[in-house]
Amino acid sequence: MTDTGGRLAAPELLPRRPRGRRGLSFLAGVANWLVTLAITLLGLMVVTFALAELSPADPALHLAGDKATEATYQAARQTLGLDDPLPQRFAAYVGNVLTGNLGTSWSTNQPVFGDIVRVFPATLELATVAILFGALIGVALGVLAALRPRGLIDGIVRIISLIGYSVPIFWLGLLFLLLFYARLHWAAGPGRLSDIYAYTITPVTGFYLIDTALWGEEGSFLDTLSHLVLPASVLAIHSLASISRLTRASLLGELGKEYAVAARAKGVGEVHLMLTHLLPNVAGTVLTVIALAYATLLEGAVLTETVFGWPGLGRYMTTAIFASDMPAVLGGTLVIGVCFVIVNAITDILARIVDPRLS
Repeated sequence: MTDTGGRLAAPELLPRRPRGRRGLSFLAGVANWLVTLAITLLGLMVVTFALAELSPADPALHLAGDKATEATYQAARQTLGLDDPLPQRFAAYVGNVLTGNLGTSWSTNQPVFGDIVRVFPATLELATVAILFGALIGVALGVLAALRPRGLIDGIVRIISLIGYSVPIFWLGLLFLLLFYARLHWAAGPGRLSDIYAYTITPVTGFYLIDTALWGEEGSFLDTLSHLVLPASVLAIHSLASISRLTRASLLGELGKEYAVAARAKGVGEVHLMLTHLLPNVAGTVLTVIALAYATLLEGAVLTETVFGWPGLGRYMTTAIFASDMPAVLGGTLVIGVCFVIVNAITDILARIVDPRLS
């Protein structure tokens, strides 16, 4: 057990490897992650291609129209390359994906990639605000619960976690709308912005909080924030359940280790021990859970966006599903999968930086 910059290190950290070997190990790990990332993305494209092949929707029929002649229909199939061998079609699909060509939406008649670029900032902004809420509150609740295991606060945290795990997210969203918007008028309702501000924002990043702050549009900024509160809170409650439980369990696991027992014997206070010694040692694990929750929010914001009329990727995909718009559905699925993979890869790297024991 040693003291590293005021923080007690767990015994298994010692002995440390030489700095040069750690650097080479880190670079090897990054190379390994890149290879894994490429293989995962290839697998993702195989899945989406298979879904397109197995889908009952006929893109040639959509292109030619219901009243097309057989010759027109066959011409459409040739135009789309549907008569080509399967490996050739898959190679063409991979090439299109790598160049950002995700096809044309049957609903909007616009490139799917352009549609996703337009709506995705809304989803990213909502998920980012939600995970900030969820991570801050979840870690705080986990620390409080670990300070007094099986106490009153621990019981409250367990109840909150249980609600976050078990209550359907769409039901919670409807409840929040009914209570805080329709009944108490504490927050704005569905949508991303009120109608009176709809044409006042000058898009720069697509993130309304940033754009309105950049241009000093105070009214639009506050209105955007008001619209974010309810959907972000619903998603935050869902994510903080896992974050608080994992933080609590990790801290309690560290409490039984030798360095924590020795610190207590030296008279280190519980709060000081928890915040400055134990929490940094479980930061890698907690960071991993937060990142997984963030990726899940990007993936699972579909119902929340539908309930709150949020013009993001989830609502776009929901509309596409009801319209049998296969290019849009598959494009959205691919983008969400890519985000999930990238977030996990970045998290893996950050977790190993924060906690060298994971290297």
